Amino acid sequence: MKTRLLGVDPGRVRVGLAVSDPERRFAFPLETCTRRTPEQDALYFRALVEREEIGGLVIGLPLHLDGREGEKAVEARQFGAWLKGVTGLEVVFWDERFTTVQAEAALWAAGLTHKRRRERRDRVAAQILLQSYLDAGCPTRDSSGSLEEPSVPG
Repeated sequence: MKTRLLGVDPGRVRVGLAVSDPERRFAFPLETCTRRTPEQDALYFRALVEREEIGGLVIGLPLHLDGREGEKAVEARQFGAWLKGVTGLEVVFWDERFTTVQAEAALWAAGLTHKRRRERRDRVAAQILLQSYLDAGCPTRDSSGSLEEPSVPG
């Protein structure tokens, strides 16, 4: 059975989520998760992975314009390592530069109100991130050139 990929656009408050089709050709916005406690988030993600038949995780990596990793990238790597531990799934980090800007532009062009754009922005950014990864052929190396993942503090 083919599994789908979960695109994850992590934030401190909200996490945008998108899924691929089982053939891993197309990405679709799924939902926006509001973070709560680590325990509640773990239950949420385990149930989501099972419900959506997810076989791998693509985590957005916010890089600086010159490609350097900053504080937000460290946080994304920590979140990805945590999510890998919670779900047992492999993680690839993928460059998410400009995905939020692209999502906002697409939602603006669709004529959505500010409130509706805000409600959908994170999941559409996750869709753009995941589609970029799918279009690149689902490489096993992340777009930063490193597969190293930091350990997540207990």
